[in-house]
Amino acid sequence: MENTEAATTVVDNPYGLGALWEQGDFVAKGTLIIMVIMSLTSWYVIIMKFLDQRKLMASAKVAEQKFWTASSIREAIDRLPKGDTYRVIAEDGLRASQHHEGRLTDRIDLHEWVTMSLQRSVDGVNSVLTGGLPWLATVGSTAPFVGLFGTVWGIYHALVAIGVSGQASIDKVAGPVGEALIMTAIGLAVAVPAVMGYNWLIRRNKNVQEELSNFTSDLHAFLVSGARVAVPAPAAAAAPAAAPAKK
Repeated sequence: MENTEAATTVVDNPYGLGALWEQGDFVAKGTLIIMVIMSLTSWYVIIMKFLDQRKLMASAKVAEQKFWTASSIREAIDRLPKGDTYRVIAEDGLRASQHHEGRLTDRIDLHEWVTMSLQRSVDGVNSVLTGGLPWLATVGSTAPFVGLFGTVWGIYHALVAIGVSGQASIDKVAGPVGEALIMTAIGLAVAVPAVMGYNWLIRRNKNVQEELSNFTSDLHAFLVSGARVAVPAPAAAAAPAAAPAKK
């Protein structure tokens, strides 16, 4: 019975993350808190940007299905949900085409006036899409160095403690040094998702911006000329070479 109890006894690890927090000074704790904040905020940005992109992609599909099948531009706008990004852009373009008047616009033709209005709307959407991405790049580039700073600080204090105690055996050195290396591991765990999320969101942003650009180009052509830009047809197969003339 006593042997069974001895076998099931759990030995506390004196060099884990909990020990690092309990025994660390304000610098070590502050470094951990900073990395936790960086990780939470980077994941928040990744999730929110993904939701924004998914919403715009869904809006692009709705606009393609409902907008261009309407009999008039006003009916097309009314088909889109209120507050929809594509509806806002269409309303801005229509408003610009209907109010091309006044002394300030005498020197600007309708083409340039509508272009500027649509570009302002698109720039507003792009600013929302790219918001937060610089923070991901910052976290991805600085989190490993923050963790490295925590490691260097922990190793310094571990070596000082070993020097004071006068014991340099492997069990006295490996534990504190390994404990300090946890900081570097945490820094990498914070940086890798931020970098991967940044690259992933950038790639998705290009797709969203391409769809938005196609819609605004078609809308601009319709507002100025009354016709949508035609989608180029597939290139026709090359005609067979003519048979050589008989002599």
